[in-house]
Amino acid sequence: MNLLSAKNLSHSFEYELFSDVSLSLKAQESVAIIGISGSGKSTLLHLLATLLTPERGSIELFGKDVASMNKKELTLVKRNKLGIVFQSHYLFKGFSAYENLEVSEILSQKAIDTQLLENLKIEQCMHQKVTELSGGQQQRVSIARVLTKKPSIIFADEPTGNLDNKTASEVMKLFFDYCHTNDAGMILVTHDNDLAHMCKRVYKLEDKELKLIK
Repeated sequence: MNLLSAKNLSHSFEYELFSDVSLSLKAQESVAIIGISGSGKSTLLHLLATLLTPERGSIELFGKDVASMNKKELTLVKRNKLGIVFQSHYLFKGFSAYENLEVSEILSQKAIDTQLLENLKIEQCMHQKVTELSGGQQQRVSIARVLTKKPSIIFADEPTGNLDNKTASEVMKLFFDYCHTNDAGMILVTHDNDLAHMCKRVYKLEDKELKLIK
């Protein structure tokens, strides 16, 4: 069974962004979507992550059509099985880094993984206020907050945009290891071709079409 299956998606705002887009994701699989700014790749990610509703087409998560889920069922799927990493970290600014992770721990009832903090090199800044952290540290705390709840699908929108190249590569390896260990999958949106090609499959959103390039 696919973790995710999207068929014939179309969406527009002032103009049509894309049409007839189909995509699937299996456990332990990573998929990257690249494309120029304005091509609609972030919008597509938001559709797949159920943050937006497509104008046309269908999305299945874990074998069930999202459109057939009631509000409570969809909320539980989002909370327990989907993890979304944005370029903007959206941390609670009045909290410490650790308190931000505790929110995820409470909602998901999954313990904070100290090894994860070490791998992200943020264990030393856990008790600092978010506003005292660098942009890179904030982004890594944001990633730790998402992975703490052990999602089955990671949706990552430019997750390494605030990181240097070495740290970005380390974070990508962490995502891949996580997917392998937890039978999870990842959909990555990025402008970085090198990072994209670290994924198993790479698509380019261009001329309103999603084209497989790897």
